[in-house]
Amino acid sequence: MNQLKVVSMIVLISLIWGYLWVTVKIGLEAMPPFFFSSARLLIGGFVLFLFLLVKRQEILPRKDEWAPFFYLSLLMCIGYYAFSTYGMQFVDSGLSSVLVYTMPIIITLLAHFFLDEHLTLNKVIGLVAGAIGLLFIMGPHLLHLSWNLSLLGELIILLSAFFWAWASIYTKKIGHAHDKVKMTMWQLLMGGFFIFIISLGTEHEAIAGIALSKSSIFALLYNGILGSAVAFVGWNWVLGKIQASTASISLMSVPLLGLFFGWLQLGEEMTGNILIGAVFICLGILFTSIQVKSKNYIKAADSSS
Repeated sequence: MNQLKVVSMIVLISLIWGYLWVTVKIGLEAMPPFFFSSARLLIGGFVLFLFLLVKRQEILPRKDEWAPFFYLSLLMCIGYYAFSTYGMQFVDSGLSSVLVYTMPIIITLLAHFFLDEHLTLNKVIGLVAGAIGLLFIMGPHLLHLSWNLSLLGELIILLSAFFWAWASIYTKKIGHAHDKVKMTMWQLLMGGFFIFIISLGTEHEAIAGIALSKSSIFALLYNGILGSAVAFVGWNWVLGKIQASTASISLMSVPLLGLFFGWLQLGEEMTGNILIGAVFICLGILFTSIQVKSKNYIKAADSSS
């Protein structure tokens, strides 16, 4: 039963995050990146606040919870959300999804050192495959090295993937001691507030000129409610059930879905090097995951549910 719940959550997360990149790109047409990031986080945090309120569950963090929730807000919200959204100004939505989802491969390395999830032959093969995929995607820039906005955006998105990986490792280490909804709510609210302050200081002129359309409002609500509140509560729950490196298999389809939806709805070009790179990265994620035996897949501890 636990395994069915985990698999169902994995499917839901993959579908939500697969389409997410299109909606971020739509939102950025109307809103500057930091403002969009802060708005989606605050919306997501408010939805979770209402959920806890209706369920009459504890809302305020305990004294020992403020520090870990603050650290997660820095890693996840500023390090991942703000950086990845900023980079997407210069990179197509599909390619952005491929670059961000190098995160599971980064997790595999970090988990070896910080979670006692040791590297195996399959994981090493996966890391090599992921590196080859990145070389295919970034190859044109590397062959004709020039500092342009596209390369800058790709590097910023890769940096955001590292922050997401580190946040996932930290969540795996401390998440069992905290309610997943409350933990996610506070990191969204604190992170959204911090990014909003950054937005006011750097984007005040752009904020004054915002003109929201139906599509941009939909993009904001999709990112806030589904992409932030629902999916990240689910992701934190999955991390509590399985190994951090194993959890990466749940994300294997997301970059391919991102490429497909970007091509289908936004007319983004899928070049040969991007497709080959995406295949190698997905193979890398698969190889880092398949070596885990089924008895290690689901944790029996009810405390993490």
